[in-house]
Amino acid sequence: NSRGTASQLKDSISFTDISASGLFEGHDLLRRGFTSVKNELLPSHPLELTEKNFQLNQDKTNFATLRNIQGIHAPLKLQMEFRAVKQVQRLPFLHSSNMAMDILRGNDECIGFEDILNDPSQSEVMGEPHMMMEHKLGLL
Repeated sequence: NSRGTASQLKDSISFTDISASGLFEGHDLLRRGFTSVKNELLPSHPLELTEKNFQLNQDKTNFATLRNIQGIHAPLKLQMEFRAVKQVQRLPFLHSSNMAMDILRGNDECIGFEDILNDPSQSEVMGEPHMMMEHKLGLL
């Protein structure tokens, strides 16, 4: 009977649930913060979704305006340039300023919140380079 229970237990645990640290890995509070089911289900404020999609909405508006003024070729050319700039990336554990994307959007001469208070050298969270590369390559 104990053999049957052991085989059922073995069948119920999938290999995807086992991480590099083991099956009973605790929640890393320093890296992931406090867990809250409510925050995962609903936005905390009605304007949160609008703020998350602000850049996307602004890009859509700019593309529509550009299409009305210059024709269909202008937003298509700009979208191809955006796509080309997004493909050029640094390693995942190195900070990237995305200067080329700021130049295309016209934000290179603007000073915003993220320019002052989003300094990666002052960040409390630093990832491990090998683990981050393995995650990006799909090895973890």
